[in-house]
Amino acid sequence: MNDHQLAGHLATEAGRLLLAVRQELAGAGEAERKAAGDRRSHEFLMAALAQARPQDAVLSEEGADNPARLRAERVWIVDPLDGTREFSELGRDDWAVHVALWQAGDLTAGAVALPARDITLATPSVAAPPAADGAPRIAVSRSRPPAISEAVRARLDGVLVPMGSAGVKVAAVVQGTADVYVHAGGQYEWDSAAPVAVARAAGLHTSRLDGSPLVYNRADPLLPDLVVCRPEYAQAVLSAVN
Repeated sequence: MNDHQLAGHLATEAGRLLLAVRQELAGAGEAERKAAGDRRSHEFLMAALAQARPQDAVLSEEGADNPARLRAERVWIVDPLDGTREFSELGRDDWAVHVALWQAGDLTAGAVALPARDITLATPSVAAPPAADGAPRIAVSRSRPPAISEAVRARLDGVLVPMGSAGVKVAAVVQGTADVYVHAGGQYEWDSAAPVAVARAAGLHTSRLDGSPLVYNRADPLLPDLVVCRPEYAQAVLSAVN
């Protein structure tokens, strides 16, 4: 299978594994579910990539960073469980699995699985979200919405829509149930690589808060801010946050 197919397949299969872990540990505590989900999804993805693409490097949230990736032509950037908190709370469906490929300077493939919704969004082609009537919807964290989201809401005369993980928020914009997602103050490459690859395939605007490009496979994987939105809102959003 090609890289796009592999990304989608691995994200989907990791999601199925996580659903099984969740069921297996339904009677356990949230901390145990979190730890088991992170570990077992990471182990699955590392083993699967080692078999399918043995020459490629991998950057995973749950793995030790190998500096050799900085010299590699191809690097898979994965978040085995995006939204660990939501995953640990039985009944919540706003968590995800991210699998992306960086190749020779840019993201070239990616998939975001929403396992509890039985949905996987994957490159190379993703249906563009339809334009929506009414006030623009800004996806924000349900527990700690950043102040910057309020600035965007005010500028667009929009509404805040709370939801879980970063992947879920970007997926909401891709699927047309939100129009804007802005984040500031602490993310890493694995939080946004796959969502950004999918958003780009859907024709959405993606950038840092200052409008500069999102750059991946750097020595320091911290990538603390992000804008994903429908193109018609990009100028207003960037103006609001700058």
